[in-house]
Amino acid sequence: MNILRLTEAELAFGEQALLHHANFILDRGERVALIGRNGSGKSTLLKVINGEAGLDDGELRLAPQLNIAYLQQEVPEAADLSLFDVIAQGLPESDADSQSWQTDYKVERILDLLKLPRDQTMGDSSGGIRRRAMLGQALVSEPDLLLLDEPTNHLDIESIETLQAHILAADTTMILISHDRAMIDDVATRIVELERGQLTSYPGNYADYLVGRAKAEAEEADANRKFDQHLANEEVWIRQGIKARRTRNEGRVRRLEALRQTRKQRVDKQGNAKLKLDSGEKSGQIVAVMEDVSFGYDTPLIRNFSTRITRGDRIAIVGPNGSGKSTLLGLLLGDLQPQQGTVERGTKLQVAFFDQQRSILNMQETVRDNVSPGSDQVTVGKNTKHIVGYLADFLFPSSYLNMPVAKLSGGEKNRLLMAKLFTQSANLLVLDEPTNDLDMETLELFEELLADYDGTVLLVSHDRKFIDAVATSVIAFEDDNLTEYVGGYSDWQRQRRTGAQHKDPRKDPGKDQQKATGTTSATNKATRKQNKLSYKDQRELDRLPETIEKLELAQQKLQDQVVAADFYQGDADKVKAVLAELAEAQAAVEAAYTRWEQLSEQIEG
Repeated sequence: MNILRLTEAELAFGEQALLHHANFILDRGERVALIGRNGSGKSTLLKVINGEAGLDDGELRLAPQLNIAYLQQEVPEAADLSLFDVIAQGLPESDADSQSWQTDYKVERILDLLKLPRDQTMGDSSGGIRRRAMLGQALVSEPDLLLLDEPTNHLDIESIETLQAHILAADTTMILISHDRAMIDDVATRIVELERGQLTSYPGNYADYLVGRAKAEAEEADANRKFDQHLANEEVWIRQGIKARRTRNEGRVRRLEALRQTRKQRVDKQGNAKLKLDSGEKSGQIVAVMEDVSFGYDTPLIRNFSTRITRGDRIAIVGPNGSGKSTLLGLLLGDLQPQQGTVERGTKLQVAFFDQQRSILNMQETVRDNVSPGSDQVTVGKNTKHIVGYLADFLFPSSYLNMPVAKLSGGEKNRLLMAKLFTQSANLLVLDEPTNDLDMETLELFEELLADYDGTVLLVSHDRKFIDAVATSVIAFEDDNLTEYVGGYSDWQRQRRTGAQHKDPRKDPGKDQQKATGTTSATNKATRKQNKLSYKDQRELDRLPETIEKLELAQQKLQDQVVAADFYQGDADKVKAVLAELAEAQAAVEAAYTRWEQLSEQIEG
């Protein structure tokens, strides 16, 4: 049953068309992930559905007496209301007026779900807690339609997983704007992309969307090529001499005029950002060493933690909000001194800090002055570029140069922060929640940039897919201790389930390079004994790191073929063969990792 129908919708801000003959139908029980570039109009569409904005033309029909709850992207201002009262404001008036025990129960249930202190005021709360309170206000009314605009911003991983479980259990109809690909895969029943004013639906998960979009882009490129060739032929005809004009077909002239108009109205796809980061001079081999470090305020945050970070490591730091992630960064960078133990930092460190509060951006200054104050030139490494061209690499048109930063969207501010940071050389990149507000394309390009970056990365993030793509190790705040695991988010979860911590297959498997953790006592370290492998198994283990690298390289080459714009336009048998080969390559990589883990576990006993 349809609860929402958008027909031939038109909406523009200035010269930018956010909706252009857009059509969309939402059935009861659907959970739609709405994705698109920053500034494409996603948040505006939610405001249209919620009645906060109107269409220029077209029609929006909603089911009668539809109860809509809306979580906006912006963190609300601080206020003196308690968190209980803030959430209670989301109840229907009839419930809120009665203040019955049932009403109190509904609010208390949401407070417990989101782990919010009942009597704490919004004014005394952090931005993350205020954000969760507004999420609770949206959930408490048990709406017919839930509109969520980037709900995972400022939530920790545990809160995100709790929210996902609640959404699935409540079976609520939902439109979700999110860059969190893991959440989209877990809760969305389909993906709808808003691009160039059009709403296009893709069934399935995010991987299915990527395949579908690549196919659609290839078909569009082919159709545009044929159209442009036809238009060029008609332009040649109209420019012929006297003989052609004597026999001119007026109908053909009118068709040419229509072709010209169609070409003029075509909205070409916006290009991708071009992200480049200069790692500068190499740091020393050792970046930081912590030995039995403890630190805390009223209660200990870090207890007897030891770790060694070497050049090229990519460390993800995860844990609940308030657990001490920022404190750990401060200790590693020298901004804080340990209360117990020692921290030694390496030599030749050049640090670039991506701060989620964007503190290095001056909100009152212009885009130009934030990136290159007093100059029209930007120097990155040994290359110099004009400010207009440099900002264009980060998808800022020239009209943005003199715009105050305060007027930019959240995603645009994050891209500007990247543009500013990337003007400096850095061999140690510190990223504090860098994925907030970024669109999918920029997020994936950022992942590719970090894959090619030869410096060291310290990452604080709640984005599970991003951690999987970037991290080589995870330091997790869990059970009142810090524990270090090899691999990304998925590896961390698997190792938590099995109670194991694995070494990195890319390091020498013949040496025990497993990193120390706060949960392992010195006595256990001294008494742990290793089992020996047979000569044959040991040689196999020694060769596995190189084997895995070769298999992954072959897999990547096949993956590059599949995502190419013209892949699905090729010979059908060849397409099928490449897809089958890719599946075999993926299976081979997984089998190699499984074998490596088996042999490593046998050594570790």
